[in-house]
Amino acid sequence: MDFASTLIPGRLVRRYKRFFADVALEDGRSVTAHVPNTGSLMGLSTPGLRVWLEPASNPKRKLPFTWRVVELRPGGRDEPKPSATFVGIDTGMPNRVVGEALAQRRVPGLEAYGAIAPERRYRGHSRVDFLLSAPDLPDVYLEVKNVHLLRRPGLIEFPDSVTARGVKHLGDLAAMVAEGHRAVLLYCVQRGDGTRLAVARDLDPAYADAFAAARAAGVEALAMACRVSPHGIALDRPLPISET
Repeated sequence: MDFASTLIPGRLVRRYKRFFADVALEDGRSVTAHVPNTGSLMGLSTPGLRVWLEPASNPKRKLPFTWRVVELRPGGRDEPKPSATFVGIDTGMPNRVVGEALAQRRVPGLEAYGAIAPERRYRGHSRVDFLLSAPDLPDVYLEVKNVHLLRRPGLIEFPDSVTARGVKHLGDLAAMVAEGHRAVLLYCVQRGDGTRLAVARDLDPAYADAFAAARAAGVEALAMACRVSPHGIALDRPLPISET
């Protein structure tokens, strides 16, 4: 999925009040950008990091830019281009990326499903990201999670902070399995430098327990790394999921 507009690079000055980031653009301007992420952005919001902003299409919008991507260079900012890792930080992006991949039949284990209904209500006040259906197959309740935390080389972790909402989703998915449906939790990893995914028990023990219970109840889990660049984001390859 390509970004709607050409992204503009700058240096992060600070991220504050969750939804705001001050950025020094390379043309000398200082701007405040919208941060489409309520999480901690652990390891991704250090002042001085190179970030990529998308200009707003509506000139009347209060904030003229949205932060989409952060650029990480393990050897420092002067390392050559090939060493850069691009990480998507927009929590709204995974649903768009996964929706595109579902339409193209590129999600492993879900290729047979041609009917894709986004944002369907179920279990009272809950809403599932996608409801998939196909003739002679059980419906699939698909929940998508945004992931970008990496604290150790190769190890992608979720969540990056306490998520009561995530615990509720796991219980809802387990209930759908009990009713005879399939339920799938897809971790959309907005970076390409991971080799496996694990639950960050130290950051949210309740989520770790709920994840283990959901898996035991028959909820399926899938992790997919993405190709991320200042041009766009797309699902790339599956990652194994480990207990630790």
